[in-house]
Amino acid sequence: MVAEDIILAPVVTEKSSTDMQEGKYTFKVAKKATKVEIKNAVEKLFEVKVLKVNTMTVKGKEKRVGVHQGRTSDWKKAIVTIDTNISDMKYLGKGGKEVKISKKYKDSIDEFIGA
Repeated sequence: MVAEDIILAPVVTEKSSTDMQEGKYTFKVAKKATKVEIKNAVEKLFEVKVLKVNTMTVKGKEKRVGVHQGRTSDWKKAIVTIDTNISDMKYLGKGGKEVKISKKYKDSIDEFIGA
């Protein structure tokens, strides 16, 4: 699957808005997408480091229009936790010199609500 086919839309609710400050973003995803595919798609699309992915299937609701009864479709929701504490990694290189590597990831998803 292509990354654009996996992540369908952001889910914007009060709870998802408060979770964004903790680095948790909520997306509507394809029903057949796995956690690994969702992680790779978010990392590719938004250039962030994903720490954890939680998924759940949201059951459709009963709807009624006049005498006709029906049901909305089931859909899959993913809550993605990203790394908000981006720090430089240090390690000892040749000759005991300390080498610093800066990560190329962002610490938030700016395009989440269209900002």
